[in-house]
Amino acid sequence: MPRAVVVRAFGSPEGFTIEERDPGAPGRDEVRVRIHAAGVSFVDVLIAEGRYQLKPPLPFVPGSEVAGIIEAVGENVPSSRIGERVCAAAFGSAFSEVAVVAASQASRIPETMSFEEASVFRVSYATAYHALAHRGSLQRGEIVCVLGAAGAVGYAAVQIGKALGATVIASASSPEKRAFALSGGADHAIDSNADDWRAQVKAASNDHGLDVVVDPVGDRFSEPAFRSLSWNGRHLVIGFAGGQIPKLATNLALLKGASLVGVDIRQFGIREPQNAAMLMPAITALYEAGRIRPPVASTYSIDGFAEAMLEAKAGRTAGRVVIRMR
Repeated sequence: MPRAVVVRAFGSPEGFTIEERDPGAPGRDEVRVRIHAAGVSFVDVLIAEGRYQLKPPLPFVPGSEVAGIIEAVGENVPSSRIGERVCAAAFGSAFSEVAVVAASQASRIPETMSFEEASVFRVSYATAYHALAHRGSLQRGEIVCVLGAAGAVGYAAVQIGKALGATVIASASSPEKRAFALSGGADHAIDSNADDWRAQVKAASNDHGLDVVVDPVGDRFSEPAFRSLSWNGRHLVIGFAGGQIPKLATNLALLKGASLVGVDIRQFGIREPQNAAMLMPAITALYEAGRIRPPVASTYSIDGFAEAMLEAKAGRTAGRVVIRMR
């Protein structure tokens, strides 16, 4: 019988259990995936703790993205997909050995991509690409500042920004994280806690200011970044890993002709499925061209899920945390 991590009450990961849990046969337009690896993100932990705006009904299986092999298909899905290596969006079923997911949410991965890489590829890189290419309308030669540049979406945005031809300024909280962002292709790396943060941005941008800010952090870091935008700048709001939702004076947008732009990859998929379907081919092409590569820092067995989740929550690791199922 397949096993899964089960949350029966919101709280710390130490209170979750591993239980036998078989999701059954795939329904119409679904596939059953034998999971090899699952990515662990900061948001996954927040959801499991009940501290995120989205609260799934209890009990549920935490996690949101996986990689593995399709072992069965439902009606309307070609049988030729059985045996396909895929990464998949698996909200509510990721930290398990087997999951049933929508066939449209399971995408073939390159043969050169490991299951560990694939398990942290889909969500963060699709989010970063959607943010920069679609919501931010990034143009080649523009200057991008990425807040939380060593985090899941942040590091992906560093790589995507460079792949799209931007100059990338990475903002991160430690020397290790700044070195990590530079290894991902950032042109400059600055200390997010520096008192002269804006002066460092000004110097790195040669007094131009920022065309685009990628902001998965929020809190006290958003306002100085917004104030550093150039004329017609775009500030992309992705999340609030810093803890607090910031409040911005709207006169700043007026003075700079600037835009505050929301980026919600989940709603994009629901409301614009045809456009969202273009994301995976776009980021897969960049991977195959050697322009982006998901960074895996730590791996745990399913029995070590609690430690994996706590490491992801702490945010001290430069690179992604992965749970191996086999």
